[in-house]
Amino acid sequence: MSGPRPVVISGPSGAGKSTLLKKLLKDYKGVFGFSVSRTYNYHFTNRKAMQEDIDKGEFIETDEFSGNLYGTSKSAVQDVRAKGLICILDVDIAGVRHIKETNLDPIYISIQPPSIEVLEERLRGRATETEEKIQSRLEEARTDMEECNEPGLFDIVIVNSDLDEAYEKLQSVLKEVSLKSG
Repeated sequence: MSGPRPVVISGPSGAGKSTLLKKLLKDYKGVFGFSVSRTYNYHFTNRKAMQEDIDKGEFIETDEFSGNLYGTSKSAVQDVRAKGLICILDVDIAGVRHIKETNLDPIYISIQPPSIEVLEERLRGRATETEEKIQSRLEEARTDMEECNEPGLFDIVIVNSDLDEAYEKLQSVLKEVSLKSG
């Protein structure tokens, strides 16, 4: 694939990824582009067609969650890169592992909460999820928080204890990527 080196961002729900990405995309219009994930359940395709594309190797990463297929197609990333934008992929830790098996060569960034207690407070503060969903997200987060420190999995881990500081670190890392890509 041609174009600037992509960026993979991962981290548990409630760590602040979406907030940081929204701010980044707003502050750097025309620099970054977001790769649109595909799912058969509600976005562009049906399960059979998506499975056929997966079988043909047209996806960088895929996952099945709650009976739904999700994934990032090679074409979605290439569409962003062809515009000269740095493609950002927001994936879970399983997606990171899948991407590591490809030739995409992104920079890998993990956004982590300062602690599981802070994460739980953030998730409960949303007041949008059931207790069962909160417990599920906390269990996923515990795994993510342990695995993010595995040597070689991420290029950098940013602990989001202060949003402004985390954003400064993210900008700093991405400026380096942008300079190396350009």
